[in-house]
Amino acid sequence: MTSTDSTLSTDAADGPPAGASDRRRWFALAIVMTAAFMDLVDVTIVNIAIPSIQRDEGASFSQIQWITAGYALAFAAGLITGGRLGDIHGRKRLFLIGIGGFTLASALCGFAANPEMLVASRILQGAMAAMMVPQVLSIVHATFPAHERGKVFGLFGAIVGLGAVSGPLLGALLTEWNLFGLEWRPIFLINLPVGIVAYLLGRRFITESKAPRALRLDLVGVALVTLGLLMLLYPLTRGRELGWPLWGYASMAGSLVVFGVLVAYERRKAARDGSPLVELSLFRVKSFAAGIAVQTVFGIGLGVFFLVWTLYMQVGLGWSALRAGLTGVPFSLAVSTAAGMSVQKLVPRFGRKVLQAGALLMAAGVLIYIAEAHRYGLSIASWQMALPLVVMGAGMGLIVAPLTDAVLSEVPREHSGSASGLINTVQQMGNALGLGLVSVVFFGEIDDRLAPAAVGPAFVHAFQHALGYVVAVLVVIFLLMFALPKRPAQHVEGAEEEADAEPAGEPVLVS
Repeated sequence: MTSTDSTLSTDAADGPPAGASDRRRWFALAIVMTAAFMDLVDVTIVNIAIPSIQRDEGASFSQIQWITAGYALAFAAGLITGGRLGDIHGRKRLFLIGIGGFTLASALCGFAANPEMLVASRILQGAMAAMMVPQVLSIVHATFPAHERGKVFGLFGAIVGLGAVSGPLLGALLTEWNLFGLEWRPIFLINLPVGIVAYLLGRRFITESKAPRALRLDLVGVALVTLGLLMLLYPLTRGRELGWPLWGYASMAGSLVVFGVLVAYERRKAARDGSPLVELSLFRVKSFAAGIAVQTVFGIGLGVFFLVWTLYMQVGLGWSALRAGLTGVPFSLAVSTAAGMSVQKLVPRFGRKVLQAGALLMAAGVLIYIAEAHRYGLSIASWQMALPLVVMGAGMGLIVAPLTDAVLSEVPREHSGSASGLINTVQQMGNALGLGLVSVVFFGEIDDRLAPAAVGPAFVHAFQHALGYVVAVLVVIFLLMFALPKRPAQHVEGAEEEADAEPAGEPVLVS
């Protein structure tokens, strides 16, 4: 899940206003948690339906990549801005705009007439999620006192786990059932009744809040980030189909110039008004800089794996969406189980070694998967995938739960909000980059004109080839983790306790 500048800010540290301890705040919690669940499910639900979308709509491989990468890119580019807009104009207002827009974009996805419209609608959906999601934890901070937030964040963690497990299964079931002959479209249309009810209840039960000292918007920074990523991602996704033209290489090289301009601009803006999109001073903290690199590279690895995994099972092996979804259940359960153990028992005792063990365990799982795919070929069964998936899931669980605390451990408390927002942003950007790289590491191994009998073997080979890159990514992550603190502090909880002990400003609450 994501958080932004306002997530850990102290503007809501002293708890809710008088009268907020009634049942209204629990209704508000249920509403914002529903929105968080919608976002999580929508990210995972699409992957399982990708082959069905390609088959029914005649989408090209690059359009398939943009159906997923477009959402991640728009989400990443808008996360920090969404949080700032909530601080300035009101979290309730931005939440309602976000969930209303997300519901509308879901309808446009469900009724898309062609792949181009679906890609555009997914980009809009990601942008609206960036307005909606940052408000979730900000509303929690503004609504619940510190002594109740532990229980609330426990519920939040359960929702995250439920979304990760249920997304692929729900997508598989909706695709397999082919409700009303709509094929894959119900995976988006299911958001309509949920979104409408959440919007109406949100208007009634969520209390408005604003930050008393909200930072200004940095629209130039957002524009530069978005432009740089587009200049990098578009040639990656289209280059193979277009024969890798010269303008593609020029665009990718130009993206580095754009990112250089961004750094210079952010440095000037920080000196001028103290409200840059990216707080560059954070990168002087070695553990934070390394942690940002870990999050980015981790996002790349996950972006590559999940898309090629789906294509391998459904296109290469010819499995149904339901069989593919059920095959992933051991992975999801292993992630959830290991994540709980990692935070509660292992990290407090062994520190950073747990995260590094997670990276090595994931790499071992991927290597086992490569071996299994090579050994059994097209005849591989779901149960034969269970071992590598459980090993991979356990490794991922050891990483994802404690990683944010490890990255934030040495960040000054006053910058914890900006830092947490940046962590989530770069992970989404890494995910978008990984999805863009699929055209190189996976589709680059597949001939454009395959006979039907050659499709399966080609996809199996390409899957193994792509997983080799995932192993390399995990080794890089293992090495980068040496720069993390040996004993990561439980930074988020600590920040809250310190903030509650100090007379930080109350949230500005509007009836």
